[in-house]
Amino acid sequence: MLLYVGISPKAPPLKGGSPSRSTLRQRIRTHYRGNAEGSTLRRTLGCLLSSQLGIQLRRVGSGGRYTFTNPGEQALDRWMDQHAFVTWIEVEAPWQVERKLLSSDLSLPLNVDGNTSLEAAATLSGIRLKARRLADELEIVADNGGPRKPPITLGKA
Repeated sequence: MLLYVGISPKAPPLKGGSPSRSTLRQRIRTHYRGNAEGSTLRRTLGCLLSSQLGIQLRRVGSGGRYTFTNPGEQALDRWMDQHAFVTWIEVEAPWQVERKLLSSDLSLPLNVDGNTSLEAAATLSGIRLKARRLADELEIVADNGGPRKPPITLGKA
């Protein structure tokens, strides 16, 4: 079993400015029905599963975005529907909980940012970088890997 911790909203800016208005519901929908450009979890899973699912990271649109295009994003949707499970807790300052979890003995190999397991983070970063470099060598694809089916409906846990 591989675990990933994600939060929403992110920590408020230290130098003022507007805090994030993102919600956990939006973030989960992006992970499950978005694409690899908008979801670090999707990009990570897609890179790890590329051989098994027969998908490949590609530059899309103007060439500055990366997705698994369609049908690659669809294959990732199906895999996540069968294998990825979500649970959540509501807390006042989720960024503090995330920091504690990432620095604990809990194994969170799918997290790169803030992961105290430098070996896991470096390995994962290397896999993602290799996929991106390969995508940079390939022709840009017009397909953006966008929404493929209605977003999931989330209830309250």
